[in-house]
Amino acid sequence: MTIKEKLEKLKVPSPLDISGERVKAVAEWEKVRPLVEETMLKCEYGYMPEKPKKVTFDIKETDNRRCCAGKAVRIDLDIVSVIGGEKFSFPVTYIYPKKGDKFKTVVHINFRPNIPDEYMPTEEIIDNGFACASFCYKDVTSDDEDFTNGLAGVIYKDSERSLYSPGKIAMWAWAAMRVMDFLQTRDEVDEDNIAVAGHSRLGKTALLTAAMDDRFAVAHSNCAGCSGDSLNRGKTAGNETIEHIVERFPFWFCENYKNFKNKDNETPFDQHFLFSLIAPRKVHIASASQDIWAGPELEFLCCAASSEVYELYGKKGFVYEEDDFLKEGKYLNDGNVGLCYREGCHYFSRDDWHGLMDFMNR
Repeated sequence: MTIKEKLEKLKVPSPLDISGERVKAVAEWEKVRPLVEETMLKCEYGYMPEKPKKVTFDIKETDNRRCCAGKAVRIDLDIVSVIGGEKFSFPVTYIYPKKGDKFKTVVHINFRPNIPDEYMPTEEIIDNGFACASFCYKDVTSDDEDFTNGLAGVIYKDSERSLYSPGKIAMWAWAAMRVMDFLQTRDEVDEDNIAVAGHSRLGKTALLTAAMDDRFAVAHSNCAGCSGDSLNRGKTAGNETIEHIVERFPFWFCENYKNFKNKDNETPFDQHFLFSLIAPRKVHIASASQDIWAGPELEFLCCAASSEVYELYGKKGFVYEEDDFLKEGKYLNDGNVGLCYREGCHYFSRDDWHGLMDFMNR
């Protein structure tokens, strides 16, 4: 069965049909694109927190002597935003190579503040000529049902969550956008080549970030799986479902997402709708052969389903051969949607970073 036939069998919906009439031109797509955005926010992630009235950058320390054996400059700073009349801040570490002029840069939404980190081979990133701005997601708001701390505490200070209020993923995405605000002030940053990256739940976050902020040229989603970079449709034994995720992690999403429990094959949207909101900018996915929970076959199919919007813009979407399906160790990076499928488990590995850097260098 071909990839196209697999998608047809799953009856994957198209974002180009969301208005009831098939979109056939970019001008038409730009008119219906807000409907796709509204669908993804109301059905899954919740509306984004408001844009801050003011953002400032408090640099705490600069190290241009020892970072990465003296090959890089490290800046530790706090990003301070005024939102809802209150100040909210979180720490960021920004590292860039000493040698060079303009650097392609990755905003890494990380699980830890460590530099380097098991999910971020910092010196290797620097050696490849990239800069990186990293922050720990828990410094923004906790990864649990507590909506009284960090950014959540500011947003919900005097109110309760409604059906479409933002979940934690939307809040972490909002923070990544504030890191972009900082990068816009840096002369050494190549503003046309900034990516946002994250692993697992933070891969979902990276996709939402780029979908909602067109300053990001690339979204890298690493083993995000359900409600991130794999299709809802076609789940088999061992794959995470919407029911699984909203019962364990309801706080990641808006309350309305619970209404799609046990309806994976019937959702009026699917995860490639999120990819379509990033088009014609780029999306890169990393997938792992042993990460069955994330559904590697459905991550591949999600990439394939996203191509039609890129083609509307006259660009290549996901470029593959039929025998590339679940073939380990090959970069499928020739289009504007790329895939790195590797051996191994649920992890943000150096192989994934090299896949992303290769994609950004194409």
